[in-house]
Parts: sequence; C-alpha cells; structure tokens
Amino acid sequence: MTPTVSVIIPAYNAMAFLPETLDSVLDQTFKDFEVIIVNDGSKDNIVEWATTITDSRVRLISQENQGVSQARNTGILNSQSTYIAFLDADDIWDPSKLEKQLKAFQTNPELGLVDTQVFMVDPQNQILYRAGSSYPEGNVLRRAIEENLVMCGSSPMIRRQCIEKVGLFDTDLHGPEDWHMWARIAMHYPFKMIEEPLVRYRQHPSSISKNWKRMSIETSKAIEKVFTIVPSEFLWIKKRTKARANLYSAQLASVGKNYTQSLFYCIQAFSCSPQVCLTEDYLRLVMKNLLRTS
Repeated sequence: MTPTVSVIIPAYNAMAFLPETLDSVLDQTFKDFEVIIVNDGSKDNIVEWATTITDSRVRLISQENQGVSQARNTGILNSQSTYIAFLDADDIWDPSKLEKQLKAFQTNPELGLVDTQVFMVDPQNQILYRAGSSYPEGNVLRRAIEENLVMCGSSPMIRRQCIEKVGLFDTDLHGPEDWHMWARIAMHYPFKMIEEPLVRYRQHPSSISKNWKRMSIETSKAIEKVFTIVPSEFLWIKKRTKARANLYSAQLASVGKNYTQSLFYCIQAFSCSPQVCLTEDYLRLVMKNLLRTS
C-alpha cells in the first residue's frame, strides 16, 4: 500500500546527528509515511547503522557523492507518495509536524507547499531563537522571487504534482537550489505558512562563515536562472532580489570576520536597491564593518 508521505533525508557523513533526526520522524503523530535516507557517498558507518533499523518504513539508498540536490532527486525518484517532505540529516521535527501540514493540504487542495516556522538551535540542540517569515495563504510569487520565504530546507512539505510540474532540484546549483525550487513552485501554486516552530534547524557557525564566497557566486547563478522564467510583469523585482542576495552575502562575510568584503556587499546591495537596504539592520551592519576596517 502506498504511503501518504515520503520523507527524504539526504545524508553525507551525518552520523553525529542522523539517529536523532530519524527518531524525530518515527515519533510523528501521523504514521503513514515512508522514510528514504539517501547516503550520498558517506565515509562513516551509515550503512552498518542502517542494518540495525527494524522499522520497515525506513530504507537506505546509497550513491556516490553527488551533492544534496542529487541526493534529494534520488529520494524523489524512488518515492511513492502524494506528498513529499524534506529533512536534512542534522535537523529535528516536532512530533506534530506532518499531521499539521497534511491538515493544511486537506483544508485547501490547491496548495502546492506548506511551510512552518523553525527554532534555530546550536549543535547541542539548544534553542537560539525562533525564525520564519509570516505570510498569508495564497499567491506568494512576488515575495518568493524577491527573497527565500522558506527559512529551512527541513520545513516544507510539497505535493508530488509540484515536481511533475516544475521538475527536480537543479544539480547545477550548490547552496541556493532550495530557493530556486520553491520559487518555481510559487509560479504555479499557492503556499501556506503554519505559524508554529515545528522544526529545529541546527546551526553550524563555522561552516556558514567559510562558505560566504561560494554562496554569493551560486546565488547569482540562481537569480539569473529564476528570472529567465518569471512572468514579465515581475522582472522589475530582479534588482531587489540582487540587493537581498548581497545583504545575505554581507551577513555571511561578517560572520566569517571578512569585514572588508562584507562592506563591499553592503555597497553592492545599496546600488541594486536603496529601498531594500534602508533598515536598522543594514545600517548596523555597515557601521560594524566600518569600525572593524578602520
């Protein structure tokens, strides 16, 4: 019998957190799901660990290391369900997550994606703060192409028909492939946000700060790809999207203590869209960078 939800967990050397992540799925109040763990060329003991799992709803698929996008695509292509939920191998779900998302889909059959808010947590699972955009149910296309509404790759559930409509994750992107997917879905389907933190999104500051340069390059690629397919009436948003992308790069560079580069991205953001930048957060970031580089 085909399960209602397919839970796809890409895993690369993730055994420090994966058992706890899987437990958070098996503890869901909604039980009619399958779990597909995609071992993306891990060098740890994931294969041996998987042989100890007795729950028949869980299976492991192993592939050579190809990145998170291809791992998710492998999971999608091997899944069977009407709904697909993604979960990173170091994040944790609240027990009611699947139940509440499915209820939202059942209430509005037109929805393509149901998101939730998240708790940001440290590597020890201690809550740092609550996050996640609030937006009304419906057409979110304008906001979805200007910024990434989906805070965390472990929070959304989508209908399988979304994949059939817009295609798989773009394996040419490394970092902003999530935003690229959600923006494509928003072009065809309404979204809904459950304004409860139903995901614990684990933060690893050291890895974030090291990846700012790559993220900037990849985000620029993603923006160009998205704006080749958006309706023409939304092309004017591109400058605002670039401004927000530069602001994000500035924040990452600042976390990595690259204050000169962070200031450069702040200037780039302002040149793209002064309106987007004139906020207290932006001004604080600029002042911080100026003080650290003086």
